[in-house]
Amino acid sequence: MADQYLSVKETSEILSCSEQYVRQLLRHGEIGGERISSRWIVASESVQDYRIKGEDINLSIPDHGRRSFSKPSFKALSFFSGCMGLDLGLEKEGIKVLLACETDSAARKTIETNRPDIALIGDIRDYSAAEIRAKAGLSSTDEIDVIVGGPPCQAFSSAGKRQGFNDDRGNVFLTFIDLIIELKPRFAVIENVRGLLSAPLKHRPHEMRGKNFPPLSQDEQRGGALLFITRKLKESGYSISFNLYNSANFGSPQKRERIVIACSRDGEKLPYLTPTHSEKSLYGLPEWRTLREALEGLPKNGHHFVKFPKKRLKYYRLLKPGQYWRDLTEALHQEALGASYHAGGGKTGFYRRLAWNKPAPTLVTHPAMPATDLAHPEEDRPLSIEEYKRIQEFPEDWIIAGTLLNQYRQVGNAVPCSLGRAIARMLLTYLKGEVPSLYPDFRYSRYHKTDDVSWAIDTLSHLEDSTEKQLSLILV
Repeated sequence: MADQYLSVKETSEILSCSEQYVRQLLRHGEIGGERISSRWIVASESVQDYRIKGEDINLSIPDHGRRSFSKPSFKALSFFSGCMGLDLGLEKEGIKVLLACETDSAARKTIETNRPDIALIGDIRDYSAAEIRAKAGLSSTDEIDVIVGGPPCQAFSSAGKRQGFNDDRGNVFLTFIDLIIELKPRFAVIENVRGLLSAPLKHRPHEMRGKNFPPLSQDEQRGGALLFITRKLKESGYSISFNLYNSANFGSPQKRERIVIACSRDGEKLPYLTPTHSEKSLYGLPEWRTLREALEGLPKNGHHFVKFPKKRLKYYRLLKPGQYWRDLTEALHQEALGASYHAGGGKTGFYRRLAWNKPAPTLVTHPAMPATDLAHPEEDRPLSIEEYKRIQEFPEDWIIAGTLLNQYRQVGNAVPCSLGRAIARMLLTYLKGEVPSLYPDFRYSRYHKTDDVSWAIDTLSHLEDSTEKQLSLILV
């Protein structure tokens, strides 16, 4: 079973559950799969991994308080911490995290293994603000300088149903916002996927839209979720600044786009992140870091990786670095893609060998799924977990716990350390009263109208009620 893909029906038979439940597991990221056109395909090894998940008692880490008695001058708390990519970025700039919050058992093991002295808690909904302070070793009067976190993004991802706050994970997002307001840190930083920019506050299924149904309400229109979040923070006294950032502009050897919302309790708007690199040395900045630079010095042997199915290796062996399925002879196109040949979209992830002289594409949680391949530029295999760690900029001695698929999932979901460093530098520069380097009209990502000002104007133009517009303009 380790060398094939499964249908939803086959997966349901293996797991002894309904097909509907399998689709739910796929949407929630509990098992690895990919939606191609109207059908799901499932990674077989992910199914086996799910079957044994929770059986490894070595991954069971209890919640605990901070084990160090010293308090740094700058106090940070981390939520939805994963394997701590964002936190490591903060740490490299001198900001140490006192508490991590994570429910995934493998990620908790990663945190405990690498940072045993910090506090570790589980579900954010199980803790009050006072209990979180106690776990972090903070008194009721201790100042919290910054709270950072990337709430689960599947509820807003364009790859899923985008249920937004109707989704249980979306409700966790709201719990996080409430916690920020109650704990009152000087700064709050929220990281999420691009889909949050357009997600509605309330999702209406597509089959219930159109001429035979009522018009979309304001809550059902694009951007409603982010508008609700930012307004709630604004009403609590926090300033709001956000943009969509490509991590390659901050030194990461990866083109990964994430929205970063930065909030300040003093009401002063925080500046956007300061880029350190640009695509073509624009503004005199160094060029984007490449995959070759990221993997330089990494031993060639001792890599751990999942395998491509044998029938697909035939096509990989015909491709050079930076090529994909369209670079095969035209006679092989339909043969290589099978039923996916007739699916819509550019299909740029099919049979994709990474280029040496460019940053890597966004790392995904499984590098061998057909539509999001991450194949080594020259070797006939997906990227290894060792290469994943290099691309996400984890230290060589940083241990990622769990099975191989757990490791891929953790590192694939992580925030690149360089983006974490850029966030830390922005906060510290602001605290020092220094003016950051400015690059007028810098393209932070490939998309337009993703900064807080232009996004608000664009989003509010879609709202029909003038009163709602006037109330919302406080965000602009």
